[in-house]
Amino acid sequence: MATKQGMCKNCGSLVMFDDRDELCECVFCNCVFPSEEAVKILENPDGYEFKNEKFEKNTTSGTKHYYSNPVMPDVVEKAVQREKTSKTQTAEAKLKPNEFEISPNDVKAPKKLMIGMIGGFVLVVAIILAIAFPLYFSRKSLNEAITSEVDMIFATNDTERNFDYKQINIYGLSCQYIKIGLSEDITEGEAQQFYTNYMNLRAAKRGFESDDVEMYIYTPGTIISVSKDGLKTDVQESVKISTPTPVPSK
Repeated sequence: MATKQGMCKNCGSLVMFDDRDELCECVFCNCVFPSEEAVKILENPDGYEFKNEKFEKNTTSGTKHYYSNPVMPDVVEKAVQREKTSKTQTAEAKLKPNEFEISPNDVKAPKKLMIGMIGGFVLVVAIILAIAFPLYFSRKSLNEAITSEVDMIFATNDTERNFDYKQINIYGLSCQYIKIGLSEDITEGEAQQFYTNYMNLRAAKRGFESDDVEMYIYTPGTIISVSKDGLKTDVQESVKISTPTPVPSK
């Protein structure tokens, strides 16, 4: 099916009809006439005389009218109508904001929640400091107590041995690590004695014993490590460990 165009033979208006219809009807003057005639008049309207007669609306011919509707509504008219409607609405009847729209205020944490979070953070920091400070001062106090009697570490059964030069570094949360630098080589028995002496000294200052001590002894020819797992000796190149030269005072 296709829609064709023609011209009314009575009033000269444009008519539209189905190409299968033998008759067409003008929507302006209600004139009914052959469709082919309407097409011919449209093709050559010059010299054609339009009579402009009056016809009653035909309800029995079976012809169809074809109207063209606007694609877009009259936006101006609707805008005016909407403005009138808006003015007559009360404040309670006006449209509410979109319930699904998120505003900046919606993503802000409540004041009580913020206070709670800050309070929780401060509490955590306070707990950490409450634990860390006592441990720090306890370790510092223990280190000072051991260092004050550190010569006891080098006491051996050989009274003729005298370890004149010593480099000592005691560290760890409970002073469980100790490094010793000596200017002369020692035997494994002496190293084991140093370890036992330090264990006893540390236990005396702490008030209880524990076997988590690790000792590292550096001599010119060896590195000796002693722990609860035993003694281990590593040979190294000869290193001269000498007493630092004191800086003369000005």
